[in-house]
Order: sequence, then C-alpha cells, then structure tokens
Amino acid sequence: MAKRPRWTRRLLGESDFDAIGDAIKAAETRTSAEIRVHLERRLPRRFFGKPVDALERARRLFARLGMHRTVERHGVLLYLAIEDRKLAVVGDVGIHGRVGDRHWHRVRDRMIERLRAGAPREALVGAIEE
Repeated sequence: MAKRPRWTRRLLGESDFDAIGDAIKAAETRTSAEIRVHLERRLPRRFFGKPVDALERARRLFARLGMHRTVERHGVLLYLAIEDRKLAVVGDVGIHGRVGDRHWHRVRDRMIERLRAGAPREALVGAIEE
C-alpha cells in the first residue's frame, strides 16, 4: 500500500485504511474488477485559480495510473478531494457496459450520504463492495 500523507489521518486511521485494503482485495478476488482509491487534499487549480472538475481529474488519474489497461477493461477509480469536498467514481468501458450510469450514480450518491454522516470508512468500503 502506498505511503499516506499526514493530512489523511484527519479523515482515516490505520484501521480504516486496513479495512479499505481488505475490501479491495475481497472485491478483486470475487470479480474481475481492479479497484483503486485516490485521495487528494484538494483539487488541482487551473492557472486562474479555479479548481479542476473532480470527474475530469479522476479521468486523468485513471489514464495516468494505466487503469484502462486491464484485460477486461474493468478498472474502477474512487476519487476524493478532501478539502474541496468533491468526489468522482470512474469505471472503465468494460465494467461500465455491464452496470451503466445508474450504478455509478448510486455508488456516488451513497458515498456522499455516508461522508456527510461522518463515516468516510463506510463510504469507501461500501462503494468498493457495490
């Protein structure tokens, strides 16, 4: 697992990261999906100070991480920009073709509900398990 910056500790503790990692392993074992979670402190800013759109950022990270190179095109990226309070869920064409827009919107909406309730671990683990 990647090294975590200090600012993430305000959101998630070690046991939370362990639970998220375990959920990813379990989901990847029972499905053909490759799942990643990417946390950023804030969205990058454009040259005039406005933040980049969360979905645009997630799509760029998805490509940069090579998640489109999975055999069945079943990559999934859960992206959160913590201080901006923004998130995005990106699924590659293979998995998107099987589950569709409604599924991704439902995953996103449940994540938002759980984050608003102060349950970031449950938001991420729940999204991974869906």
